Amino acid sequence: MRAKLSYALTAVVLVFYFVLVGSRGVLLIKAGTVITVTFGVAVLVLPLIGVWFLWKNTQFVQRANRLAAELDAEGGLPVDELRRLPSGRIDRDSADEVFTRRKAETEAAPDDWRTWFRLAVAYHDARDTPRARKAMQRAIALRNGKPVSA
Repeated sequence: MRAKLSYALTAVVLVFYFVLVGSRGVLLIKAGTVITVTFGVAVLVLPLIGVWFLWKNTQFVQRANRLAAELDAEGGLPVDELRRLPSGRIDRDSADEVFTRRKAETEAAPDDWRTWFRLAVAYHDARDTPRARKAMQRAIALRNGKPVSA
């Protein structure tokens, strides 16, 4: 719940920022000179890219959450078996051990979205966010019956 609230708060702040920057872009365009119109258009591009990125990221999170709910209903969510450091952070060796098992599980059943979901969690626990995201995207694509490239 805390993560959802944090995500929502960040999204609201970003939207406020996009509106603020966009309004400055419009003001620059209204000034009507070649330089201000050029800068105004350039300034408007940034919020558009930001809104697109926020939208795509929100879609990704919603799809991943749906998979988590479905896997939870099946009783297939990965159990947190990781050792923790006194600081509360995940022990790297522990995360690597779980990752090795999850990778083998995924190699044994490469067309099962569930194994890719669990592999994504293992990548995340091992602090490899780019690979975690790719594995989750693959899980989403497999679950939705979309073709997946190797």
